[in-house]
Amino acid sequence: MALSKLPLSTIFFFFLYTSLFTISQVLSSKIAVAQIKAQQDNEPFVGINIGVDVSNLMSVTELVSLLQFQKVTHIRLYDADPDMLKALAKTKIRVIISVPNNQLIAIGSSNATAASWIGKNVLAYYPQTVITAIAVGDEVLTTVPSSAPLLVPAIESLYSALVAANLHNQIKISTPHSASIILDPFPPSQAFFNQSWSSVMQPLLKFLSETGSPLMMNLYPYYVFMQNKGVVPLENSLFKPLTPSKEMVDPNTLLHYTNVLDAMVDAAYYSMKNLNFTDVVVLVTESGWPSKGDSKEPYATIDNADTYNSNMIKHVLDQSGTPLHPEITSSVYLYELFNEDLRSPPVSEANWGLFYANATPVYLLHVSGGGTFLANDTTNLTYCIVMDGVDSKTLQAALDWACGPGRTNCSEIQPGENCYQPNNVKNHASYAFDSYYQKEGRAAGSCDFKGVAMITTTDPSHGSCIFPGSKKITNKTKTVMNTTTPSNAAGGSRLISIRSSRVSAMDRALQAFLTIIFSILLHIPFGVS
Repeated sequence: MALSKLPLSTIFFFFLYTSLFTISQVLSSKIAVAQIKAQQDNEPFVGINIGVDVSNLMSVTELVSLLQFQKVTHIRLYDADPDMLKALAKTKIRVIISVPNNQLIAIGSSNATAASWIGKNVLAYYPQTVITAIAVGDEVLTTVPSSAPLLVPAIESLYSALVAANLHNQIKISTPHSASIILDPFPPSQAFFNQSWSSVMQPLLKFLSETGSPLMMNLYPYYVFMQNKGVVPLENSLFKPLTPSKEMVDPNTLLHYTNVLDAMVDAAYYSMKNLNFTDVVVLVTESGWPSKGDSKEPYATIDNADTYNSNMIKHVLDQSGTPLHPEITSSVYLYELFNEDLRSPPVSEANWGLFYANATPVYLLHVSGGGTFLANDTTNLTYCIVMDGVDSKTLQAALDWACGPGRTNCSEIQPGENCYQPNNVKNHASYAFDSYYQKEGRAAGSCDFKGVAMITTTDPSHGSCIFPGSKKITNKTKTVMNTTTPSNAAGGSRLISIRSSRVSAMDRALQAFLTIIFSILLHIPFGVS
């Protein structure tokens, strides 16, 4: 039927309905986007740094799969590797890319070079790859001070290129600093930036303030502790619970500090305040603890690394802020994903990672309320087995301990039972080791047995022999095991789901309302035909 032959009232209400329906769709979409943006921009998070000084590094596809499997949502790269940026496309993983120090001079000296860098490393991938920030150099003031005069010009040139592409509101630009640029860091209220860098810090903070960008800081309580042993207690460095007498107190503000990281963050805030900047947020671009060191690094242990990183993640997710700014919780990028075995001595330099290059965990994080984020116990998918090349006598001694003083359930490796065959000490020891490891909750140090055991992500079950940590275990047992660690992250997922369902419900209700109104109005005569 031709539109001109329809009654005017029908035409009027047809356009009214379609217009209102379109508006409802737009409003619903905007509400959803606003909720997502608010969550992304305002909620603190823990990301992870990815260094690549690793022998036999996995492919970028495997690396991205590992990140997704570990529920990592934010990463920092030390370059802008094109293969990695391609692999991250459509994953929703938010990434900080970096300008290496050796490119600073060229970018800081030429706007055209800066524009070319943005085109090649940002525009070629965004928005399929969610680039959230650009880190210009790394600890430039303390590692390559000769490039310092060009640091702010490089940042400003890159920002101008982002403005030209209309991406300056989506992608922030800053530069990570070493904690050593802050002098007299404790008590925090007395902290100030090294005045020899005032010519850089003053214009840099002005830029950060004007663009809403963060002050990026690499903060390591491990080094504070090592340089101040006897003054800074280990408990304060590891976020361990303290008695009031062990809390650090700022005598000028009477603020109590229960951990070193908060004190370092507040020292940065006070340092900025001394230069009259109070609206720049601190982003911790590196923090961690090494799991192994040489004879001069006795506190670089798996237990301490597990304790620090697990407690740090929980501290961020608790959103308790700092004593100076309880309303602001700094997001933190954990250092780092892999042990970088190609790094130069000391030994600790190669042992900051959560994983080896083959994705086997170095140790297991224990984050109460951390949910599946960096849950490198991979929901009961890690096992403890015998290392290759261990002599039978040593293995037998370890097996005897596990089944004796270790109180491990070794019934399955007795004659006639499912795991008795093959009847050799290596097979029996692997089962006993895993049984002990799972009994201890996969705790740090529970898969060692004087150096003859190792953690693996490959299920060692075979035939009818099912290892204690296997996903082949009965559903009933799995249910019991999976209910032992409640997850705040799951609560967060429920919150997102509820928010989304509310938006969806609002949308459906509005559509239903408009449909009813439309139906009613069609029967109201207007006296026009």
